[in-house]
Amino acid sequence: MRAAGLVLAGGSGTRIGAGSNKVYMTVAGRSLLSYALETFERFSPVDRIVLVIRDADRNLAERALQEAGVSKPVEMVPGGESRHASELAGLEVLEQAIGARSLDLVVVHDGARPFVTVDLLAAVTEAATRSGGAVPALPVEAPLFRRDSAQPLPGDTIRTVQTPQAFRAGPLLEAYRRAAQEGFEGVDTSETVTRFSDLEVELVAGDPRNLKVTYPRDLTVAESYASSWEAGRWRRVLR
Repeated sequence: MRAAGLVLAGGSGTRIGAGSNKVYMTVAGRSLLSYALETFERFSPVDRIVLVIRDADRNLAERALQEAGVSKPVEMVPGGESRHASELAGLEVLEQAIGARSLDLVVVHDGARPFVTVDLLAAVTEAATRSGGAVPALPVEAPLFRRDSAQPLPGDTIRTVQTPQAFRAGPLLEAYRRAAQEGFEGVDTSETVTRFSDLEVELVAGDPRNLKVTYPRDLTVAESYASSWEAGRWRRVLR
């Protein structure tokens, strides 16, 4: 299996009140982005990384790569106005490898999810190799109700999804090309894939620690997770 990591780091810190790109905020002395990059470095089936950034953040991105000790080939590409556009920009960097069939899978991950583990990367890539696509998901704990009718929704059939999400490279690129033709932008990779490809997307068990840092309270949680991470309690054998 030959895989590329597509890491999205072109967002902003609007909801967290950072006034700048939140993925470069620091916890335990390191940028949030560097933790995720470290895991991609440690996961051997990923042999190249495409890092989607804002042009203004290029120096910060280079620093995050140094913090993570990344030695694999990295291509930095400016993102678009939306998450979907940024994904497409990253996929276009991989177009030649996909066309030459030298790339089997693309693993898409949010840079604002710092504590992805090697185990979770292994789970989604193994499932995507088997089924065509894979998304980590967690059960919904709080009661949910329909907004238009106040009717309860069956929580046992609903999941919240995370990244990393992994897909066969050729159908993934084709799905984004078809979406562009129709002017469609998905909220995440799996929505575009399920709408514009025939790939089966398999759900795998998500990780509650794989939080997306979005609001100020998330930084407190991230600080506690970072302490455990730096102590080595989350490290796994290289795959």
